[in-house]
Amino acid sequence: MKRPYLYYLGITLGLLILNSCSNSNGKADGYGNFEATEITVSAENNGKLVAFNVHEGNVLKKDVFIGYIDTIPLDLKREQLLVSKAVISSKSRGVLSQIAVLNAKLKTANINKIRTENLIRDNAGTQKQLDDVQGEIDVINQQIRSVEIQNAPVVNELKSIDVQLKQIANQIDKCQIINPIDGTVLTTYAEPSEITTFGKPLYKIADLKNMELRVFISETQLANVKIGEIVTVKIDNQDSMKDYEGTVTWIASEAEFTPKIIQTKEERVALVYAVKVQVKNDGSLKIGMPAEMWIQTPTLSTKNVEKSN
Repeated sequence: MKRPYLYYLGITLGLLILNSCSNSNGKADGYGNFEATEITVSAENNGKLVAFNVHEGNVLKKDVFIGYIDTIPLDLKREQLLVSKAVISSKSRGVLSQIAVLNAKLKTANINKIRTENLIRDNAGTQKQLDDVQGEIDVINQQIRSVEIQNAPVVNELKSIDVQLKQIANQIDKCQIINPIDGTVLTTYAEPSEITTFGKPLYKIADLKNMELRVFISETQLANVKIGEIVTVKIDNQDSMKDYEGTVTWIASEAEFTPKIIQTKEERVALVYAVKVQVKNDGSLKIGMPAEMWIQTPTLSTKNVEKSN
């Protein structure tokens, strides 16, 4: 008779412990609303939306081409810069040809200098001949420096045009509208053939596959919640509640006053901590939808109770 008595006593104690760990008042441990990371995609250039194939509810992949802004004005400007570069380059080639002629003369003068030095060593030349050759070399070097100074503005102008061509190429690239993330289009702000400007919103997109429930808990509940912990998330589902498994991903480091969405005045003035819970969306969860968070308590095995007794 002793064995059954201990067995039932162990079960009774286990149920008491389980009930004491659970939420005895029948209320959830946290209340909040679902959120998602929303990104507003804006135009990066001015012009006409030649193509824009985006509609609310579309599921888009990352880096997918969505449309583009008219690039004809930029193409024309690029052609104009290329013509200017060709004209300036022709001027530069004329200056460079002068430098090439002077370098040829300089080479000849240096050869004559060597020959004169050899003649002087053989007592067949004079110092005056060497001085004349050296003077010619100095004059040619000065002419080369003068031509190079004249060519400097041309070279700088060519560099400036190259920079402008790179800027236009960058602007043409930004005329392409590329989707930044995997997600669902929430709202569109533009239509094809509209004139858009830099920074104007085109559409808003969010990843709805994984939603975040933002709830608020009291200081006394902090000890029961840890990052990475599995919790139960419940939403209204007709006459009952629908359960989801969630993971705590963030806990605020500072307390704040309870937001006004909490119903009673007494609860609104209390200090609470914000908690984010990530939940995999099956298609039923929407942004702004209210939900409850229930901290899961570990189940107590009756077999372990029996062994402990």
